[in-house]
Amino acid sequence: MIEQIASGLEHYMTLLSIRQQLVASNIANADTPGYRTRDIDFQQEFQNAVNAHTPAVIEPRGLYLKNDGNNVSLDRESRLLAEDDLRFSLASNLARSEFKQLRMAMDNGSAS
Repeated sequence: MIEQIASGLEHYMTLLSIRQQLVASNIANADTPGYRTRDIDFQQEFQNAVNAHTPAVIEPRGLYLKNDGNNVSLDRESRLLAEDDLRFSLASNLARSEFKQLRMAMDNGSAS
């Protein structure tokens, strides 16, 4: 049971890391003519991650296209960074809690 939770958290945190890299790239290219925003379909990829699937990078729909062909929205990217930071923090706390319970069970010789 704990292995499944740890594996799920690992996949979740890996996806957050991949998304963080994409968002950073989007921000870095906010003024690059013709650059198109890249992202992942987070919910779909989390389900796929359980099956060891590599995340597919997508171009989000419905973004405003500037005259130079760039569609990066710094507001959107900043929001994604904040959301992913919160999600990563929550996942880290959950993982820490699960490992603490496992350590306590091993120290006491019984599961809690």
